[in-house]
Amino acid sequence: MAGNNYIKIRLKGYDHRLLDESSKKIIDAVKDTEAKVSGPIPLPNKRTVYSVIRSPHKYSYSMEQFEKIVHKRVIYIYNASSETVTKLLKVNIPAGVSVDIKA
Repeated sequence: MAGNNYIKIRLKGYDHRLLDESSKKIIDAVKDTEAKVSGPIPLPNKRTVYSVIRSPHKYSYSMEQFEKIVHKRVIYIYNASSETVTKLLKVNIPAGVSVDIKA
C-alpha cells in the first residue's frame, strides 16, 4: 500500500442492512471506473447497554435493559482517479449512515 494512492471509506450505522446497501452503492459506482475495490470489510460492533430502574420510586431491583449497537464497515479503493472521486460524490447515501472518507 506504500506506492498506491488509496481512499479509505468508513461506514457507521445502527442498521446493518442500510450499511450493506450503502456499501453496495459505493462499490457499484467505483466499478465503472478503473479503480480496484477491497471490501466491504466488517469491523467489530460497538455494543452499549443501559440499565434503567423500571419504577419511579421503589423496587430498585427491577431493572430494564436497553442496548445500542453500532455496526461498522470499511471499503478500500486503490488507484483512484478524479473520475472515481466525482462518482463517489454523486452516490446517494441514506440518512442513517455516517460516512468518513480518508485519502
